[in-house]
Amino acid sequence: MHTSPLPLTRDLVLIGGGHTHALLLRKWGMNPLPGARVTVINPGPTAPYSGMLPGYVAGHYDRWELDIDLVRLARFAGARVILGAVNGIDTETHEVHVPGHPPVGFDVASVNVGITSDMPALPGFAEYAVPAKPLGPLAAKWAEYLKGQGPASVAVIGGGVAGVELVMAMAHALKARGRAAQITLIDSASALTATKPKAAATIRIAMHDLGVEVIENAVIAQIGQDHVELQDGRTIPAGFVTGAAGARAHDWIANTGLDLHDGYIRVNSYLQSSDPAVFAAGDCAHLSDNPRPKAGVYAVREAPILFENLRAALGAGRMQKYTPQKDYLKLISLGGKSALAERLGTSFSGPLMWTWKNHIDQTFMNKFRDLPQMTPPALPRNRAAGLDGVLGEKPMCGGCGAKVGRDALQIALKSLPAPTRTDVTPLPGDDAALLQTGGTQQVMTSDHLRAFTNDPALMTRIAAVHALGDIWAMGAAPQAATATIILPRMSAALQSRTMSEIMSVASDVMRDAGAEIVGGHSSMGDEMTVGFTLTGLCEATPITLAGGQPGDRLILTKPLGSGVLMAAEMAGLAEGAWVAAAYKHMTQPQGNAARILANAHAMTDVTGFGLAGHLQGICDASHCGATLDLDAVNVMDGALALTDQGVRSTIFTDNSAIAPNLPSGRKAALLFDPQTAGGLLAAVNAKDAETLLQDLLDAGYPAMIIGQLTDTPGLRLQS
Repeated sequence: MHTSPLPLTRDLVLIGGGHTHALLLRKWGMNPLPGARVTVINPGPTAPYSGMLPGYVAGHYDRWELDIDLVRLARFAGARVILGAVNGIDTETHEVHVPGHPPVGFDVASVNVGITSDMPALPGFAEYAVPAKPLGPLAAKWAEYLKGQGPASVAVIGGGVAGVELVMAMAHALKARGRAAQITLIDSASALTATKPKAAATIRIAMHDLGVEVIENAVIAQIGQDHVELQDGRTIPAGFVTGAAGARAHDWIANTGLDLHDGYIRVNSYLQSSDPAVFAAGDCAHLSDNPRPKAGVYAVREAPILFENLRAALGAGRMQKYTPQKDYLKLISLGGKSALAERLGTSFSGPLMWTWKNHIDQTFMNKFRDLPQMTPPALPRNRAAGLDGVLGEKPMCGGCGAKVGRDALQIALKSLPAPTRTDVTPLPGDDAALLQTGGTQQVMTSDHLRAFTNDPALMTRIAAVHALGDIWAMGAAPQAATATIILPRMSAALQSRTMSEIMSVASDVMRDAGAEIVGGHSSMGDEMTVGFTLTGLCEATPITLAGGQPGDRLILTKPLGSGVLMAAEMAGLAEGAWVAAAYKHMTQPQGNAARILANAHAMTDVTGFGLAGHLQGICDASHCGATLDLDAVNVMDGALALTDQGVRSTIFTDNSAIAPNLPSGRKAALLFDPQTAGGLLAAVNAKDAETLLQDLLDAGYPAMIIGQLTDTPGLRLQS
């Protein structure tokens, strides 16, 4: 009996990718709740681990070692990722607001966004300083400052554990580079009050040995471009200033209507806020029953309790109480590969403590680097011949990687009877038709994509840009669109939420392109598919594949690699940052590029058959050949590395057969990579090519000249 995925009935939205949510996603991937759709919203594709920040600042770790890859983790958990910074929760409508994205509805939500340590009330802080939290901007700006030459001056505001770890790490890093430096720690009260006297004395000695000056009981008047000015008139040189003292909740939390404590979300022993459907964990939460200081250990210990309580709120299991420990082990970096450990008033320090701390940190991060490989269900013992071969060794790709091969499509099209209408001219190579309506030239096309991301809004944006590509490639102005949507089986409430997201984005993209959505069709199936049928108006003769001339230069407006990147992402092999960058390329509309290339001799959009396949289409229709400069072909971040690892999209083998004269290894393999919402490929007059290229670059397109048409049939690489 055929079995389909169980219907979706409840939405769980995780706001933020903090330590609690990261651990929860890992646990969810190993034990998902059937019927629950999980969404994680985070400003970027990674979530830095704060425990290793001092080690990174000191130079003991590379930047990548700090990052939890949320895109990869979410794929493991079966969750969708929305990359954006939440700016509000509407507890009346149960919606989360993310700029640039339709409202995200939820049945149950959890907040784990950490805190910020910016100091908006301190004059000059916003202009000349960087908060210690969030971690990402600090890490980037410190790396840039550390590259400098000559004497350095650094000031760290805040004498708590975070401040002293940072100031010692910075002092160590500058000393290791041989740079003379003035390093200052400034606190408005007494430093190190969170540690016992013995531990505090050890830390003070370590700071002294690193040349750190500690200024206590000092009020800062303002921060300048190269100094910190104190209220008593003293001026502290500081070319780099960071603040680790102003820890506070994010501003948007104040407008949620939830009960707060000093700006933090007040939660009970079940980690529930005043709205039973909204939970909170980590530093952004205030534990009403057992208040505790802001420390990562509590966020980590909350994860299994939050996991069970979210499942209970979604309808499975019973709530559990979280009881935090009264004290916890403090492991404090001392600049070099030395650390101090303190608990219950007892402390030890030295290299052995750093080794211990490093082991704990690496063990935590390895939970996300080495995700368990979930075994796919076994095939039935009795099955029809050939099933193994059709399934292949990997899941079927989405987007254009799921296309039927070109040969199968062309054979099917050739078997159709010749058109009998005189007002319809099929343009098979252009995936469109030219219609004559009352003297008006109109083009029509249809395209749809099997989803490769679980975010309906992002998938719709990509599908809309992709479908518009055929209209833009013909030099037409988009006119009208109908949408064809297949949703996975889900409850009526989730259908409504999902369709609202899809149609909101579809309308925005089409209207920005000059078209209007006039209708559509929707149904439910095993997976999400988004497509559009479009018409466009041609004021001039449509640009087709057939106008290319030997000597024309070839311009491509987007880099290659989306096929291999999406195939790798589905397999959990792609870095989240690579995937996020690929999404940006795929969602870039090509309308302005098409207007710049309006006088092209031939043009197409590079999609499912890859650059080689679509260029071969121009050559076949224009009765010429082409020479490609492989070095000039730009590729997306990570695409070459993944190709070298042997990652290929499902349709790669079919595509590589289109141009057998071309090599198919290393970078050349990307010539056959199916592109989703790929760039325009235009054959233009050689004398205009450089000017057009500059116009495209000025308009924000990562365009390039990649070769030229020749009078010798076939595709070749430039020698």
